[in-house]
Amino acid sequence: MSDASYLTATRASYDVMAAEYADWLRTDMDDRPLDRALLAAFAERVRAAGLPRVADVGCGPGRVTVLLDRLGLDAFGIDLSPGMVEVARSTYPGLAFEVGSMLSLRVPDASLGGVLAYYSIIHVPWEQRGEVFAEFFRVLAPGGQLMLAFQIGDERVHRDEAFGKPVDLDFYRQQPDDVVRLLGAAGFQLSSTVVKQPEGMDKTPQSIVMATKP
Repeated sequence: MSDASYLTATRASYDVMAAEYADWLRTDMDDRPLDRALLAAFAERVRAAGLPRVADVGCGPGRVTVLLDRLGLDAFGIDLSPGMVEVARSTYPGLAFEVGSMLSLRVPDASLGGVLAYYSIIHVPWEQRGEVFAEFFRVLAPGGQLMLAFQIGDERVHRDEAFGKPVDLDFYRQQPDDVVRLLGAAGFQLSSTVVKQPEGMDKTPQSIVMATKP
C-alpha cells in the first residue's frame, strides 16, 4: 500500500466509525491506573522542562488530551480523521483539536514541551516509523518529552469491519527494542520502557516508552 493510500484508508475508516469508537472508549482510561500514573509522570517531566505545550498526536476522540489538560499542561489534539476531530471538539469544547498527520505536523521546530502518541503509531507501516520519530524530534524543544504506547508483537493485523461498518485498517504490532533503537537513531535519549501484560480489553502485551530530546 502506498503512503497516500494508507493514509486515505486510515482516515476514512476512523471517519466512518468515529461516534461508535468514541463511545466504546468513553470509560477506557478508568481501568488503566498504570497508564494514568505514567501520564502523570510524563506531565511532571514536561512541566519541569518549562514548556507546558503538548501535542496529543493521533488523539482520536480526545479522551487522553483532556487528561493532559487536567494535569496542568497546555494540551491540544491532532488526528488524521476529521470525524474524530469533530467528536473531540464536541465533547471537549474548551480544548483545541485539529486535523493533521504525524508524518508532517503543522507545528514549528522546537516549539513543544511534549508529544504523546497513545496507541497512534500502531497504524504506521514499520518502514515509516523512523520518519515519524524524526518529525516528533523536530517539533520538540530541547528537554522535551515523548511518550509512546503500543501493542507488542511482530505481526500486521488487518480489519475490514468494526462496529458493524466496513473499514480498511492495518495495525502494526511493535517490539519495544525496535522502537527504542529507532528513537535513538532519531536523536532521542531513552527514559523508560514499561511492558504490561494483557488486562481489561487488551488481548496482547502492551508497552509504554518514554524518551527525551537532549
